[in-house]
Amino acid sequence: MKNFSIAKSRRLRSTPYTSRIEKQGVTAYTIYNHMLLPAAFGSIEDGYNHLKEHVQVWDVSAERQVEISGKDSAKLVQLMTCRDLSKSKVGRCYYCPIIDDAGNLVNDPVVLKIAEDKWWISIADSDVIFFAKGLASGHKFNVKIIEPTVDIIAIQGPKSFSLMEKVLGKKITELKFFGFDYFDFKGTKHLIARSGWSKQGGFEVYVQNAAAGQKLYDHLFEAGKEFNVKPGCPNLIERIESALLSYGNDFDNNDNPFECGFDQYVSLDSEVNFLGKEKLKKIKLEGIKKKLMGVKIEAKEISLPTSKKIYDENNTLIGELRSATYSPQFKQVIGIAMIKTPFWNTSTFFKIEINKKSYDGRICSLSFT
Repeated sequence: MKNFSIAKSRRLRSTPYTSRIEKQGVTAYTIYNHMLLPAAFGSIEDGYNHLKEHVQVWDVSAERQVEISGKDSAKLVQLMTCRDLSKSKVGRCYYCPIIDDAGNLVNDPVVLKIAEDKWWISIADSDVIFFAKGLASGHKFNVKIIEPTVDIIAIQGPKSFSLMEKVLGKKITELKFFGFDYFDFKGTKHLIARSGWSKQGGFEVYVQNAAAGQKLYDHLFEAGKEFNVKPGCPNLIERIESALLSYGNDFDNNDNPFECGFDQYVSLDSEVNFLGKEKLKKIKLEGIKKKLMGVKIEAKEISLPTSKKIYDENNTLIGELRSATYSPQFKQVIGIAMIKTPFWNTSTFFKIEINKKSYDGRICSLSFT
């Protein structure tokens, strides 16, 4: 597939780190929340191997924040998500599917409780701010909704803990997973969470001062030389092997939380009020008609710019492949597919055409077992 350059403009925003990553050799961008998001620094497989062994610094400023503050902020945030946040605590992050009145997914952000009356919704790739503003207006909530200036740096990989301890001290390593706190770097306080879009461990720095963030970015590379630090970005191979789902790729507003395996985040038995609650009760009672599953394909490469239909051995349509990559771990192509009932049985075999050649495949769990 031929690659084309991206024409930069004010509409496709750069980040405080764009000039740095371009000097460091970024080779591809994607667009995420109307911003440039690095997609590769050379070979994706080389980036995958390095991420699993060492430490990378990512420019993930495209992971934008929707800040909701004010008297009714908790009511609005709870209305948007099917997860019960009634016992949420300041200083914690919460994975919170956001759904509409039909029970379908709008986004799957991480919600940070900054204060009792202030929340950050760290969004995936959809315009949550307009959804929030519409709900606030319709319900006449006493809230303020803005996109604050926050440009995230992610530090990911097994050596991220050593690097962050060297830069910020022992206290940073005491953060619990999905916890956050404030840490000083050369006179600027940064909100740092133990989180990130990989399963290799690490941190995300919610930078609110561009100049201070640039100083920290540069220092991480200087201090990280002994840990073989490199620039990086969310890695397709690592994220699929880790079954980290992607809004807009693996699921979208046509899918509901049960179809995507988010059952543990759907609080139907609680007293909290949220959009689509009655619809989700009905869906749970009647059962779902499709489900995200893993697949393994006896192929060595695949390019998947769009979804691809999957047929069983009797040429019956059983679903669609939504994301896929060659996996060095499994020595074959693996992917994430939305499979129709009753075909999501893990013993189901199928045929798929890749580059005009037919390959055998098998449905499996999202852990690829």
